[in-house]
Amino acid sequence: MTRPRKEQVSISDTPYYHIVSRCVRRSYLCGFDKTSGKSYEHRRQWIEERIRLLSSIFAIDICAYAVMSNHIHIVVKLHPESIKDLSTDNILKRWCCLFKGPTLVQNWRQGEELDSAKQQTVSDIAEQYRNRLMDIGWFMKCLVEPVARMANKEDQCSGHFWESRYKSQALLTEAALLSAMAYVDLNPIRASMADSPEKSDHTSIKERIKPCFDLVKAISGQQDAECLQGFDLPVKPLLHFEGSVKNDVQDGILFGYTDYLKLIDATGRCIRQGKRGYMPAHLKPILQRLHIDEQTWLINTTQFELIYQKRFRRRPILHRNSA
Repeated sequence: MTRPRKEQVSISDTPYYHIVSRCVRRSYLCGFDKTSGKSYEHRRQWIEERIRLLSSIFAIDICAYAVMSNHIHIVVKLHPESIKDLSTDNILKRWCCLFKGPTLVQNWRQGEELDSAKQQTVSDIAEQYRNRLMDIGWFMKCLVEPVARMANKEDQCSGHFWESRYKSQALLTEAALLSAMAYVDLNPIRASMADSPEKSDHTSIKERIKPCFDLVKAISGQQDAECLQGFDLPVKPLLHFEGSVKNDVQDGILFGYTDYLKLIDATGRCIRQGKRGYMPAHLKPILQRLHIDEQTWLINTTQFELIYQKRFRRRPILHRNSA
């Protein structure tokens, strides 16, 4: 029998998971439909923007994502520690970005004085919301349901947009995490939708290389579609690469960013049986295409403290000259 999602997710085993959700009948409901001749490419932008906004609200970090024409991939890291100690006000603020909440919560947020019993009720509700903000299931619910409503409204129809509930895979090793991220970031290349990572629209690899996320536009679009109550939180960046193993607690991905780019570049050039897309052999290595000097990068990452101190000492001089 299929196991419930809550039994498939165990933060004690691994915080990393690969999530997949497909459109009904795998139709191109987020791409170009050759049968009808209609383009639904703009829906990929809806999904990408919502992924970033939800990540900023939830205790979930985004390692990689790819929004395809008929399915989505997301590699996430659960990070419950990030909201474990947040106050009741902060938890309600996050949750109410997505939902109005019961009247009692609305009264609390408007500054209305409540007796001790009602205050305790609000605290209990906030704890329930705190648990939801750590949950992959609620994250996906808040992602796919609004997209389905927006698409159905646009198509003037009703019914399922996604073929089933999302599927999740636990990534139990570093090799599994790295493989999943590379697989996700290379999806457009394998599908012949792009010939290089930096041209792969609506993917995390392109966002890392050429950041273009527009927070104001994303908020406005989601609010116009009535999928967002408000948003006054800082946008959370994609989960960073640590670059090395340290003795301290490490919240990022235990690989180097440059090493990951090289891996993606080399893997994308391989022809995989059954997949029509791959990177052409004549393309220069990715570090050359992005004008990243490997030697400079190594110096920056191995002598960071020295470089930082030198730059810090120069600031007063530059300030006086500019004045």
